[in-house]
Amino acid sequence: MAFRDKDLWVPGPVTVAGRELKRYHIDQPHRRIEPEVEKAAYDLLPRLLPAADDGTPAAGWVVLHRGADTGAYLLAYTWVWDNVVQVRIAAAGQPALDCPDDDPTHFVEQHRPWIGCIWELGVLEHERAAWARHVLAPERPDLAGWRADTRAEGPVGR
Repeated sequence: MAFRDKDLWVPGPVTVAGRELKRYHIDQPHRRIEPEVEKAAYDLLPRLLPAADDGTPAAGWVVLHRGADTGAYLLAYTWVWDNVVQVRIAAAGQPALDCPDDDPTHFVEQHRPWIGCIWELGVLEHERAAWARHVLAPERPDLAGWRADTRAEGPVGR
């Protein structure tokens, strides 16, 4: 299998269901995420977010990843229990993951114990460090600093 980097974009934060979320988009160098795929993903996103917990800031990040084939993937990572990451995932257009068809706008929740693929894990690495740096290490959490601290746009994967 030939390995290729993909492109990472940071469209800016959003608040969904009371949670502050950084947004990351991963797509193919020759094909950006289609607007209809983005809309379908963000319409489903509230269902992937847990209720707020015991005082942990209602924050996290979301990765919308467009595969090289018909697949699209939505990963909602949220901080819970102060320093734990929870992930809930949906996929579309990927019959191998029990999607009903190859439509990249038809997202269905996944119940596999996966946390992300090689391209998505670079974002996870950055977000772990950013949470420690801005929320856990200071005497007072700096959510504005955390929100502004995003992984650099550009090639992702290697």
